[in-house]
Amino acid sequence: MTRDSISTAQLRDLVSRYDLSGPRYTSYPTAPHFAPDFAPAQWLNAQAQSRQSGRPLSLYFHLPFCQSLCYYCGCNKVVTHNRARVDQYLNSLEKELQIQAQLAGEQRRVTQIHWGGGTPTYLSHEHMRYLMALTREYFFVPRDGSAELAIEIHPGQTELETLKVLRQLGFNRLSMGVQDFAPEVQAAVNRYNTYEDVEALIAYARELRFGSLNMDLIYGLPRQTPASFAQTLKTVIALRPDRLSLFNYAHMPRQIKSQRLINESELPTAEQKLSIFNRAVQQLSDAGYRHIGMDHFALEGDSLVQAQRDGRLQRNFQGYSTGAECDLIGLGVSSISSVGNAYWQNHKSIKDYAVALATGQLPIERGITLSRDDEIRRWAINEILCHYRLNFAALEARFGLQVSHYFSAELEQLEMLQGDNLVQVGTEELAVTPLGKMVVRRIAMVFDRYLQGQALQYSKVI
Repeated sequence: MTRDSISTAQLRDLVSRYDLSGPRYTSYPTAPHFAPDFAPAQWLNAQAQSRQSGRPLSLYFHLPFCQSLCYYCGCNKVVTHNRARVDQYLNSLEKELQIQAQLAGEQRRVTQIHWGGGTPTYLSHEHMRYLMALTREYFFVPRDGSAELAIEIHPGQTELETLKVLRQLGFNRLSMGVQDFAPEVQAAVNRYNTYEDVEALIAYARELRFGSLNMDLIYGLPRQTPASFAQTLKTVIALRPDRLSLFNYAHMPRQIKSQRLINESELPTAEQKLSIFNRAVQQLSDAGYRHIGMDHFALEGDSLVQAQRDGRLQRNFQGYSTGAECDLIGLGVSSISSVGNAYWQNHKSIKDYAVALATGQLPIERGITLSRDDEIRRWAINEILCHYRLNFAALEARFGLQVSHYFSAELEQLEMLQGDNLVQVGTEELAVTPLGKMVVRRIAMVFDRYLQGQALQYSKVI
């Protein structure tokens, strides 16, 4: 299972032309375009439509606490040793669960749960049991294993006994934030976990019959080289996780204070980063992993691969997901919900989040109701990012439009990308080339109306 080779000259040319900033498209419109004047009537209407549709739900819980600071991290996090803060936070989460359950409909069926952070395994076993009990009290979570229950773990700070507790609670998917095995890279970003840590957790997780194991790696970290990252990836491949995410490190020290602790002179160049990713794609392809999209890879038997084949794959706030038929309710500080034709985000401050819930209000800070144009472009961008193609006939049939007219300006822009061998555009579809997959975010940006004339801060495409 190999792909067309990409030469050093092609990589260098990509950097010279496309080393620019752009969204990761975990939503469209993206979060910077959510508005603070998002009225209660808007989210109430979206909730009512969702309730009437009976669509299954996906629940995301943001658990922001960490016991140490990873310098690269851009997540909403709270580094603290004061465990009493968890009790206070769970009290607020219970209030939010209760309100959301009332709006969603009594005992609404949940087919996906994801605990993210922060470091969800910062919670004690008692806290974990309590939160899952609350969730099952307010929502219907099947106990037969049919629902996907996933959690992010820090392998350097997770005990084997914790995996046993998680399995008892119904979790069947683990995502390990490995990032890099090279000691010099770990020291540069203050994120430590050994190979032995990871190997022991994976062995026990398989003994406990977790259904899927994912590993997160980050390329572009300080002191990384193409050779060092290839060695990390070789080690990871030998452990044979079901899925892999290779995230592109976004160095944005103006927005993310912790990144100011990173020595910028030790960061790889854009050309080196692209070389790291190009080599990694080839390594994973040779090892039997399918390049799902952007930064996600999976073995052929994984549900992500099947969802892609079935046309059910989607991008959401956790990356790639099989839950295209679900409405997503985000719970906890800074969480984002995607319900029907609306997005909204909770307060980013724990204090503001708690105060809103203490007064019986949902802690919504901003949001947006999608226009028809938003829905059209969201679908087109999702097709490009999830399937590396955009079928024009399907788009026209779904939305009752004529592609050559509606996207006339976009088709002109695509001519330049076609000249650079990033896409092939015919009368029936747009198809992303192997070279284009390296910068697929740039291709999706063609269809983003909100980027026109905007000067927003996004991470680099490369």
